[in-house]
Parts: sequence; structure tokens; C-alpha cells
Amino acid sequence: MRLCALKRSAIVAALCLLPSFAFAQRGYNDAATEAAGFACCGSLFLIPVVLFILNIAMLVWVARDAKARGLDNSVLWMLLVFFTSIIGLIIYILSRPQGNLVTCPNCRNKKLQAALRCPYCGYATQ
Repeated sequence: MRLCALKRSAIVAALCLLPSFAFAQRGYNDAATEAAGFACCGSLFLIPVVLFILNIAMLVWVARDAKARGLDNSVLWMLLVFFTSIIGLIIYILSRPQGNLVTCPNCRNKKLQAALRCPYCGYATQ
């Protein structure tokens, strides 16, 4: 079993270094080749960072939207979106309470129009 894990790690490492190997085989030392090699390897590090930032943005949006709609379990929705990413976001959007968000006259935060109380300040509307 350990040998299988070592083979898998070697394959992943080879695939990650493949763009570097492709540019290293040529004997060119011009700036364009070096820039292309840097762009290929740089994108391997940039893509996960962008995905991480988008995941954090989704978590913040779900937390704020769940609070504005008066859901008590916003942390559970955040965990669902954290572990399942875009699938959890779609599940949240389909199952959240539907309705218009309006501004609370007391604290100026968004609340569901049908809500009797503001989830932020507790202000009762008539």
C-alpha cells in the first residue's frame, strides 16, 4: 500500500513539473522562453490562491445573506458551502427563504420583508 502511495506521489510531482521540464529541454536562453516558463509555473500557484479567495467570498456572502433572511443556522450553511463549494452554494440558494430584502428603519441593515423583527437589532415592524 505504501508503494502505491509513493507511485502516486511521483506521478503528481512529475505532472506538476512537466512545464518546467519542457522548457528545460531546449537550449534557448532568451527572455521570451524564460517568461513563458515563469508564466506556466506561476499559474500553478496562482490558480489555487484565486480559488481560495473565491471560496472565502462565497462564505462571507452566505453568512450575510443567511443573517439578513433571519436564519438561525447560518454557521451550518457556511460549513456546507466550505466543504462542498459551489454545490453547497446552489443548495443554499435553492433552499433559503425567498422574498425581497428591505432596509431596517432602525439599524439600516438588510432584512427579509416578511420578517416581523430585524435579525440584527430586533426592531419590530408593523
